[in-house]
Amino acid sequence: MSAALSLDPPSEFELLRQGTAAFVLSLRERGVFDLNVLRAMETVPRDFFAPRRFADLARSDVALPIPCGQTMTAPAVVAAMLAALEVKPGQRILEVGTGTGYVTALLARIGAEVHTIERQPILAESAERRLQLAGFSRIKHVCGDGLEGGDTQGRYHRILLNGVLPYLSPALTSRLVAGGRLVGGAIQNGVPQLLTIFRDEEGDLSHAFGAPVRLSPLVACRHDP
Repeated sequence: MSAALSLDPPSEFELLRQGTAAFVLSLRERGVFDLNVLRAMETVPRDFFAPRRFADLARSDVALPIPCGQTMTAPAVVAAMLAALEVKPGQRILEVGTGTGYVTALLARIGAEVHTIERQPILAESAERRLQLAGFSRIKHVCGDGLEGGDTQGRYHRILLNGVLPYLSPALTSRLVAGGRLVGGAIQNGVPQLLTIFRDEEGDLSHAFGAPVRLSPLVACRHDP
């Protein structure tokens, strides 16, 4: 276990929860008004999930580098994605791209039943440890190809893609229940934009593009021939 995780995790987590009011206020000033999202961000300290070498930037609205060439998405973008997702307590959520586990924790704090997939074993293991240490013990973790649904079963009310899609797989959209929605990033007119896909009560799909977003590309796992 790394030195970064050798502190008393519950005490550290609770300590970092203090002083988040200014962080949440800054998000409100940037146009984030979804109360469920703001409450979750107020009670889940981004500091706990951010790399220690960037601790001084954890409560700033910036993306942070994490291992495996990935990034921890800027808070305002995370908030916009969660607001578009419209998560309700008790819903089944499939999250593609666990990263550090910060967004996973926000989804769980809102009250969702979260199944999260990460293709990088190092990130998957680290995120699982941090989430458990922070007290989030009812999350299903999978290491695999999230773009193909990973080793998960059933259908979901919501699917969150923490990155820009290289393609939209039917393996993902087929997991949406009637009335469900998928949120992620997609290239539109050469610019990454927020994408929301809806499945109506008849099972038909529609989509809408939102504001430009800064997200890392989602990459499929490589399979040996």
